[in-house]
Amino acid sequence: MGLGDVRLSRRQGMVATVAGAAGVAGAAGAGLVSPSGHAADREDGRYRVPGLSAPVELVEDRYGVPHLYAATEDDVFLAQGFNAARERLFQIDLWRRRGLGLLSEVLGPDYVEQDRATRLFLYRGDMAAEWSRYAPDAERIATRFTAGINAYLDWLEAHPEALPEEFGLLGYRPARWEAADVVRIRSHGLTRNLASEVQRARVACGADVDTDLVRQGLQPAHRTVVPDGLDPCALPDAVLDVFALAVQEVEFTGGEVRPKPLPDMHTEGSNNWAVSGARTATGRPVLANDPHRSYAAPSLRYLAHLSAPGLDVIGAGEPALPGISIGHNGTIAFGLTIFPVDQEDLYVYELDPADHSRYRYRDGWEPMVVLREQVPVRDGGAEVVELPFTRHGPVIHVDAEQHRAYAVRTAWLEPGMSPYFGSIAYMRARSFEEFTAAMRNWGAPTENQVYADTAGNIGWVPGGLAPNRVGYDGLLPVPGDGRYEWDGFRSGDDLPRSLNPPEGFVATANQFNLPPSHQDLGLGYEWTNPFRHQRIVEVLSRQPRHSVADSQRLQLDQLCLPARRIIPLLPDPDGRDAGLARAVRLLRGWDCVESADSAAAALFEVWLGKHLGPDFVVAAAPTVAQHIGSPDTLVLLEELEHPGRWLRDPAARDALLLDSLASAVAEVREKLGPGQGRWAWGSLLHTLFEHPASDAFDDAQDRRFTVGPMPRGGSPDTVNQSGYQLTDFRQLNGPSFRMVLDVGGWDSSVAINAPGQSGDPASPHYRDLAEPWRAGEYFPLAYSRAAVERIAERRFVLLPG
Repeated sequence: MGLGDVRLSRRQGMVATVAGAAGVAGAAGAGLVSPSGHAADREDGRYRVPGLSAPVELVEDRYGVPHLYAATEDDVFLAQGFNAARERLFQIDLWRRRGLGLLSEVLGPDYVEQDRATRLFLYRGDMAAEWSRYAPDAERIATRFTAGINAYLDWLEAHPEALPEEFGLLGYRPARWEAADVVRIRSHGLTRNLASEVQRARVACGADVDTDLVRQGLQPAHRTVVPDGLDPCALPDAVLDVFALAVQEVEFTGGEVRPKPLPDMHTEGSNNWAVSGARTATGRPVLANDPHRSYAAPSLRYLAHLSAPGLDVIGAGEPALPGISIGHNGTIAFGLTIFPVDQEDLYVYELDPADHSRYRYRDGWEPMVVLREQVPVRDGGAEVVELPFTRHGPVIHVDAEQHRAYAVRTAWLEPGMSPYFGSIAYMRARSFEEFTAAMRNWGAPTENQVYADTAGNIGWVPGGLAPNRVGYDGLLPVPGDGRYEWDGFRSGDDLPRSLNPPEGFVATANQFNLPPSHQDLGLGYEWTNPFRHQRIVEVLSRQPRHSVADSQRLQLDQLCLPARRIIPLLPDPDGRDAGLARAVRLLRGWDCVESADSAAAALFEVWLGKHLGPDFVVAAAPTVAQHIGSPDTLVLLEELEHPGRWLRDPAARDALLLDSLASAVAEVREKLGPGQGRWAWGSLLHTLFEHPASDAFDDAQDRRFTVGPMPRGGSPDTVNQSGYQLTDFRQLNGPSFRMVLDVGGWDSSVAINAPGQSGDPASPHYRDLAEPWRAGEYFPLAYSRAAVERIAERRFVLLPG
């Protein structure tokens, strides 16, 4: 019996418990658990690892951070791969399978369409050009890292009782890696504005392009036009279904895998800042970073310390990649946020009515390139899938009736675009000049890097491969007939930079931050709202003696700037319901801090997200409200403060505010009770660190793998960011990882990574950081050997095999 025969859905009351269906030697969890709590650890703490030139010492501290001490860089990267497999094997195996289009091989035929979609976005170019874009030794590093993963798989062959239990529950074994797997996978990073192009076209069809500003304001100020030759009303409903399948996470709900709505890029973000020693209590710079990602168990990032002659770097990275992307190397510190460069375009083609494999380009018909690949299917052999490409990129939809095809052009398919892998270059820099040189070729994701070093310098270095569009702005789909092309890419040297600014700090939060000198480059117009950045600047500007503790408090800050602007606009509810008057008093007396215990925060967020925002959309864009849903909060605020464009006058604004607030009061009373004393934002907003295969588990198993729920505060607009879904107020993304670095006083640095470092639910480090994270606590990020020894918990030795 294979997984194609077993419906993997807890909601259906069934769970696969087969062991051996794909050669599994034994269900995990049945083996011996060492005293440390890890099923996968030898009691004597010694592993034989083929490929090592000398022993590697692995010291795991009491917070689950591994400190790897090796004789060479080759050995430390091999050890990093071995340890990543030791702690996160199911996670990284699933990452690889999803990214390469190999889910059907172990999960059955329901996943063939997702595998096909993912394969459309694999890197298929010249591998020599690919490796050369990262670092001279990039291929060697990836080879060593994947050799380490494979060495752990070899160890598991001799110790099947240590196989992570997910493999036993799902009935398959982990696969071996090749170095190219690290860089060929691109679909994990496709996050830009393709969905926004389609939404804008739908709004333009039902109204006009200017109306779309209700949904997404543009920065710098810009007026787009419908490209000549584009019919915005002709886009099929399913035009992005294949693209959505290519980028979505793995579903274990049973049955055919269907495309999910693409995530709202406006709820995703990060914060970082670097403060000069001239503005700190110690005279040393402080650098802070809290990237915002989706929440899962285990965390999507993993902290590690890699130490070898010539390299001593610590911080967070992607579990499936070598190197460190956020951290320090003892000389420089670095932290990232997204810099929203537009790297994607949707192309629309006229097809030859007599032959849909040909599309119009210039004055003739050009054939698509069609690859045919076999997708292995569990218990079913293989299925052949066709992968069509135009000169611009993979074809994601064919409208046979209208003789049209749609393809994606994306910078992600260019050499050097493996998400985050380029950090192997900048993590070894020793100066601002070397760091800038490493970022010059940075491809993806497009980033704001903040920088600090032990010489006292701080800086800002954005990076990312930016298309140079000719004759259009990238905000709408365009005909693929040759009129709308990219003329190569901007050089990294075209992007702005800053070193030791007069303010004494640099800070980014995905906001529009292009100086006037760079606003005509056409890098992109869709930026995250400025509220988090404004709050960061507000706090940093009034702190002449900033400290690590101050950065911690700022990362935890939940003051909502939109609330501070909207509430003063509330009119007196004269003659209206007494409950509405009490609600107005509650909001007016609120400090605008969205703590989990705040009654006013519960009312405000329900009001803004479910009533005021949608009601404004209906008032401003009634014919296309269904295509907009939620408005751009900054556009909403500006219209409330200065009505006239979307709302007729102040009277219309006041009616909108009070009517929508009355509806919000009714909803909060229904959800939390009639008395305001029972209202609390954390009773609605909650965090759940869910395992990716949660739907395949029964309730008892799910309680072991999933962490939470736990009450949460904040919102998408607070520094302590909480992006959530309106249907059930579950937090979708935010800062599960935080780091604050004392630059030069490295052992005073702190971090947190929720719910824990380990991917093994039997480990004490699987969920031990969830409650400290919820409470706003951090742990010491030990760097010197003496500091590491003070908090050492377990030791392992990796011996040459």
